[in-house]
Formats: sequence, structure tokens, C-alpha cells
Amino acid sequence: MVGCSSLPSDVEKKDVLPDIYPDYKGVTVPVDIAPLNFNAVDEGVTVLDVVVRGSKGGELHVNGEYADFDVADWHELTEKNKGGKLTFTVCMLKDDKWTQYKDFTVDVSSYPLDEWGLTYRRIAPGYEVYSKMGLYQRDLSTFKEYAIIENTQVPGMCVNCHSSAQTNPSRFVFHVRGEHGATMFQMDGQREWLRAKNDLLGGSMVYPYWHPSGKYCAFSTNQTRQGFHVVPKERIEVFDLSSDVFVYNPLTHEILTDSLLSTSDWSENSPVFSPDGRTLYYMTCRQQEYPVYFKDEKYNLCKIAFDPETGKFGEHVDTIFNAVQQGKSLTWPRPSYDGRFLLFTLMDYGYFSIWHEESEQWIMDLQTGEARPLTEVNSPHADSYHNWNVNSRWIVFTSRRDDGLYSKLYLASIDEKGRATKPFLLPQRNPKKYYGESLYSFNTPDFTKEKVLFDAHAAGKEILSDKRVDTKVR
Repeated sequence: MVGCSSLPSDVEKKDVLPDIYPDYKGVTVPVDIAPLNFNAVDEGVTVLDVVVRGSKGGELHVNGEYADFDVADWHELTEKNKGGKLTFTVCMLKDDKWTQYKDFTVDVSSYPLDEWGLTYRRIAPGYEVYSKMGLYQRDLSTFKEYAIIENTQVPGMCVNCHSSAQTNPSRFVFHVRGEHGATMFQMDGQREWLRAKNDLLGGSMVYPYWHPSGKYCAFSTNQTRQGFHVVPKERIEVFDLSSDVFVYNPLTHEILTDSLLSTSDWSENSPVFSPDGRTLYYMTCRQQEYPVYFKDEKYNLCKIAFDPETGKFGEHVDTIFNAVQQGKSLTWPRPSYDGRFLLFTLMDYGYFSIWHEESEQWIMDLQTGEARPLTEVNSPHADSYHNWNVNSRWIVFTSRRDDGLYSKLYLASIDEKGRATKPFLLPQRNPKKYYGESLYSFNTPDFTKEKVLFDAHAAGKEILSDKRVDTKVR
């Protein structure tokens, strides 16, 4: 877009920041992120002229309908300015008149991303039918997206709850719902399809999280139901008739259970391992009569010891964050891989935070036990599911802040003291066109160290074959 004939002349200067989409003003980015392309919010703007100067050197100039930076040139500039700043000078042409706005800056973090990209699910923001949906992966240094598997291969199939071992996709798992339900394990390129339900468990294997050794994978087994609200701004409620937590050994096909994690009066849910593999965090709620008392569904954060050598659990459970005492409910615990912090989402009740406008991100210091709302990233709309990158300096999470309806992906940096930077929307080549025309919500995002290698064509045949591996409870 460089070289457009419509360059700024007779420019009027305004001491206000430009109104751009996405709002990248004052954000912090890693050096290897895709270019921060942006549009003018005002539909009457016909040309954007943008100059970007690095505090440590380098300059870019683009001119056209939107700010469209060359990928290679952008990366050369960010690499040169690692630990520095980029200053953006924006001019806009409207009604044949040029206006120059106040400069804004973007910090280029000294923290590396250390990831190839993201994995996530894209799905229509409804609940009656699955429509077209699937699991996808995105190269974070470019705008390229690749499908891992889509439900168009198997009619009526829903894929969800994917996870890799500390962002390493050599250990990859996801769950298939529908007539051909299964839980898929791919380890070093070899796939297995587990029978989705086990009578001894009482439900399917969902919400997986890998042990750091790759030897185990924690799950919950949930009998999930949904109900529909009849009041404005509330659409759907998700609750479990029962749920328990267990650990699975994919090499022996054994399910490791414990009476402390499978109680009749409590719903245990969403287990995650500590980075050293010796603690299992999970959330728990006193079982309610659903759907009558759905607003009494409130979860606390608990932990139990786990011995990876024997596969045995500890003899007692500790509550480490009592959300119920605050009249709240906790969901989606995620410890940082350096073992210092733990992210979770706090809401009024329940655990399906994507449907709760009041849901917000919290962070706990695992050294001190102190927790606080992560106000630096929270918004008036639902801020929900999240994950850490492998070096524990970046997070990705979903938020409906953009339009209140569609959940989109945002990234932010978190420093050694647990302070977060202003989050930024996942970059796209032409952001206004991409997000304006998209009919899908993003959810369950995670980082991936390298591209997920998955033979979707062969997997589709395997799903339809209904050939399944049985599990056994130890």
C-alpha cells in the first residue's frame, strides 16, 4: 500500500488520539507478533497514512484504506526495538481533508513469546445447533490460520475441550460429542479413540489437562445440562447433575480415581496439574437441585497432592480460594508454568463464564496465597477462558468486550510481579472486515509451541468407524 498517490497535504493537526479499530493504543506486544494492522472507526475515512518510528531505530510508512504493514518489514522493526517503543503518527483523509492526530505508542516487550501460535475453537455464538465449527490453529507471526479438524467431516459432530502438554502438541487430546462420541489421544503422531463414556465414571471425559511429564492427563466427568433464561441480557445456563475428577494413564488405559475426588454431595470439576506435577488443583461445588437452585451453584478452588511415581492421591483436600464466602463462584483455574501464579475466572454463580457478563479474570500469587482481580485486563463484558504461554509471561483469553456478543481472543503480558499490560485483540490482515464479517466466536484458546500435525481426513474415517479403546478404573 506504500506509494499511493493520496499523501497528506494541507494537514490539520488535532490534539486527540486517533479512533482506530482495534484499539492498539498503549498496548505491549512481543517481537514476533503479526503486524498490528488497523482501520479507522469512522466509515467516512477513505485513506489512512501511518508512519511508525522505533525508539531504537527503523521506520515504516503505509498508506491506503487501512494500515496494512508488510510482515517481514514489521518483524524487522519489532526485533530492532525489542525492549523499546514504536511511535505511530496517523493521518486520515475524510471529505478530501487531511487530519493528523496525536501520536500513540506501542511497547515492544523484552519477554519472548516462545510459541509458534494459538489453538482454539470457532463456533457460532448460539446453543441450539453446532452449525459449522471446528478446532483451528493460527501462526501468531503471520495471519495464517489452519483447520485442525472441522465438523463438516462428520455430520452432527461437535469437537471441544482440546489440550496439549504445556503447549507441546506432541501430546494432544480433544473430545468429540455426538452420535460418534469419543476422546481422542494423539501421542507422538499415534492416535487412539477412547470410548466417550464409562459406566463406572457416570459421564464423558472432558476438560483435560496434561501432567508435565506427559504420562498422565487429568479429566473431569460431567453430566452436563443447559437451561434458558427468560430475562434480558441472559441467554443460557450450564450446570452439571454430577461431576467428578480423575487422572488417566494413556499408556495403560487406566483411570485413577479417589473417594476424595468422587463425592456424592459435591461436584468436582476442571482439574489442572501444578508445574512440578505433584499437586492437582480443581474446583468444587456443593451439589444443588438443578435447575431450581442454579444460582446456588458456586465453586471454590481446592488442591490435593498427587504422586506421579505411584499415581496415588493425597489423604486430604485443601481449599485455597474460598469464592463462596465472597458470594461468588470460581472457574477455569490455570497455573503459570513457572509455578508462581494461578489465573482463574470469578463470577456470580455457575462455571460457564462465557455466558456471564460479570465474569472477570483474577490472579493468585501461589507463594503468598493472595488473590486480586486482574483489573488491567478486565472489561464490562464477559472475560473468560484463558491460558499461559510456556515461559509464563503471556496470556491469551476470551472476551466479549468488542460487541457484547462474540467472544474474541486477546493477549496480554504479565510480569514477574503479576502485573498485566493492556490486552490487545488478535491481529488480522484487515481487522474491521475480518471481525465484522465473522459469524463465529472464539473459545478455549491455548498456545502451541509448534504447528499441530493432525491428519483430519484419516481422523474423520476413524470417528465414523466407531472403533474405540475401552478404559479401566483402578
